[in-house]
Amino acid sequence: MSAAQPVDPEPVDEGSYRLALGRFATGVTVVTTVAGGQFHAMTASSLASVSLDPPLVLVCVEKEARFHDAIVEAGSFGVSILGEHQRAAAQWFATRGRPVHGQLDRTPHTIGAVTGSPLLDGSLSQLECVVTDIHPGGDHSIVVGLVVSAEVTVDADAALVHYRSRYDHLA
Repeated sequence: MSAAQPVDPEPVDEGSYRLALGRFATGVTVVTTVAGGQFHAMTASSLASVSLDPPLVLVCVEKEARFHDAIVEAGSFGVSILGEHQRAAAQWFATRGRPVHGQLDRTPHTIGAVTGSPLLDGSLSQLECVVTDIHPGGDHSIVVGLVVSAEVTVDADAALVHYRSRYDHLA
């Protein structure tokens, strides 16, 4: 028995797509880099583990976002996996049009020893990555990074998650 294959299928409409994927709970991260002598940051729920050997992660970055050019130029990035107590930081770094200069001033952070990318203090874990590949993905680029440093917080808070277009937590 074979499944019928649609001829020239049309993609689902944006509203249905957003609603369906809104039911997929994801962790929340802040991805950072340094380019042109300036720190850049964005909130992302599109982080995924790609491989254990070598250790690779991917993050999807909107091509029109300022962060896109910055991560391409820098060739490296940091990832802070957020706890529930960092909801305000997640909201701030998801705000479109916020000023680039000084955007990390309100968020305690440390500069990563390997990449120089800012890492948010108090995060559940932190990664530093070197870009290995960038692939087209519609209106986003899929940025693959080799993990060159990984730190885990001993006293982990509840994880911050994104579900149904809202921030929530997972104990």
